[in-house]
Amino acid sequence: MKTIAILLFTGLLSLLFTGDVNMNLVKETTIDSLGACQGVSIQHGKALLYGDREVGMIRQFSFDHDTLTYDHKECKLTVDGKNVINHPTGVAYHGNLPVFMGNSVKPAPGEKAWKAMIYYINWNGLWKTGTLDGNLLKTISDDACIQGTRPEYVEYQHKWYVATADYGNHGNEVRLYDPERLSQCSKTSEPGVLYKKFTCTPWVQNLYWMADKGIIVLIQNQIEGRKWRFTYVDLEKSIQTGQQQLIKVVDIDERADELEGFAFNGKDKGVAVTSSRKKNVNFLNISW
Repeated sequence: MKTIAILLFTGLLSLLFTGDVNMNLVKETTIDSLGACQGVSIQHGKALLYGDREVGMIRQFSFDHDTLTYDHKECKLTVDGKNVINHPTGVAYHGNLPVFMGNSVKPAPGEKAWKAMIYYINWNGLWKTGTLDGNLLKTISDDACIQGTRPEYVEYQHKWYVATADYGNHGNEVRLYDPERLSQCSKTSEPGVLYKKFTCTPWVQNLYWMADKGIIVLIQNQIEGRKWRFTYVDLEKSIQTGQQQLIKVVDIDERADELEGFAFNGKDKGVAVTSSRKKNVNFLNISW
């Protein structure tokens, strides 16, 4: 009966969300001191913007309607002054579960493989001291990835997993890792870390989980490093089939820069960030 109920619920979600999703860009703003902004995480009503300034860093902002106000709180992702998470890509944060951040670095000249690392972090300690000194609990090589890592918590069949995805244009996957095993491993290819995976479309910069709808949003570029795309995917069906099960693709063609991250701020509003020096923080209205 439980299995039938889950399938019926999944079917109902599909019926509800196969219609149009409209996303309208309503305000473009510029926020400095982020370097190239790489993403946004909204936690406890605050917007955490992270980027690759002279070192990887996070800044906290408060919402004032469609404006962000800097709270004068910043963390540098360094140990002993050394830039550790130099290109932060993704923050997996949910309740009391382990907190993970990703780091995706392009190959150096003459190399082929991306450097993809996941860091298990003492999150409260990071915000207390302002650096990773004493707060970097584990460094994990995401060698199960194809190109880069971008962790985000998702819920599947009443259990929380750390999802991540690839950026490239070939063989892309969304993978689900067991957070307990992830927090204890040295590399994601170790037994028991990878739980499920499914194939997805190219150029995924980040992920966003819509817990109330069972939808994972792939925050993408339409082409490599350019133009905005939001792909709404049925997580349950995608895991069951091993392939991305599309609900809706929304392209915002008036912007040709590199979309990096997105998060909902309420049911019908969202914040999208780019790596541009100007108009790097943007507000959207969303309707279903």
